[in-house]
Amino acid sequence: MTAAPILDCPIISVNVRVWHFWSFVLKHDAMRYISIIPVGVMNVFMFADLYRAWGNIDEVIINAYFAMIFFNAVLRTIFILCNRQDYEDFLQRIAEVYSEIAMIDDHVVQKLVRKFTKRARLLSKANLVLGAVISTCYVVYPLFTGTRSLPYGMFIPGVNNFKTPLYQVFFIGQAVLTFPGCCMYIPFTSFFATTTLFGLVQIQTLQRQLRTFKDEVVKENRALVESKLEKCIEDHKRIIRYVSDVNSLVTYICLIEFMSFGLMLCALLFLLNIIENPAQIIIVVAYIFMIISQIFTFYWHANELREESMGIAEAAYDAPWVELDDSMKKKLLLIIARAQQPLEITVGNVYAMTLEMFQSLLNASYSYFTLLRRVYN
Repeated sequence: MTAAPILDCPIISVNVRVWHFWSFVLKHDAMRYISIIPVGVMNVFMFADLYRAWGNIDEVIINAYFAMIFFNAVLRTIFILCNRQDYEDFLQRIAEVYSEIAMIDDHVVQKLVRKFTKRARLLSKANLVLGAVISTCYVVYPLFTGTRSLPYGMFIPGVNNFKTPLYQVFFIGQAVLTFPGCCMYIPFTSFFATTTLFGLVQIQTLQRQLRTFKDEVVKENRALVESKLEKCIEDHKRIIRYVSDVNSLVTYICLIEFMSFGLMLCALLFLLNIIENPAQIIIVVAYIFMIISQIFTFYWHANELREESMGIAEAAYDAPWVELDDSMKKKLLLIIARAQQPLEITVGNVYAMTLEMFQSLLNASYSYFTLLRRVYN
């Protein structure tokens, strides 16, 4: 497989280049182990610290948040590596289809491609910058607490983490590992967003072609009209396969996100209710913002893809029915019938990711929070 077309595909290049640098996709060398093994070992010690701190609810909740962040980062990376061939084949197909759509001689389609490419690149870069800024805050915050504390709670049996020079070594080590951890976590979220955005490009391009496939064809040239209609049918089938591939690559990670961050959101809301230190309140609010923004990114783009896919039927209905013969009308009816079933990204292949489900998730987290607060009081 040639890596250059994938790395040069504008709509996915930002995230793929990060994965390529760490050799998660498109190449195989020691870089992946430099990131995965140290971050994974640190994550084990972070979970060990939860056992040590059990009973101190403030410390447990904060440390559990960081432990789950790094656990998800490691899990995402391992999932990519275990399905590396599927990811690479999928990325190659994106590069090929993107090149095909970019060559369509239609100013509306060209404008569409530029719009979503710019949006995808901006989103990917913004996520990386935001992740870097917030990660820096995580690392720097302990320096202003007035006590010796590590950026992330960590317990190694028989070792005093706060004794010089071990404290300095562990602090620097965690600060350094924050960077690969961020690169393991953030690009997957951006990958989900950019692939759904490219799904929107394909869907809206198909809608445009359905509405205009007969405009530039001489009426007598029935064969050319029919070939364009058949191409629309093939594109629709390709889009259905594309969404199915996206779902298979992200659905189980979305399930882990749903279970872990739903619980953490509830716990952080509870923590916000019992702490009094203004600095801690600000930090916890930032944690809650991170969780909600990450979950919202998934659900917003999945919902947008779902809603837009249902517009294919409307686009087919807007086609020039009167001027077509019966065989072509039947083909348009097939497109309309298939488009009645929306294209969906699911959580663990259980339920569709929509804004209504996002709202239900927030409502459930808040309900559990109120119950927890009542029991605690």
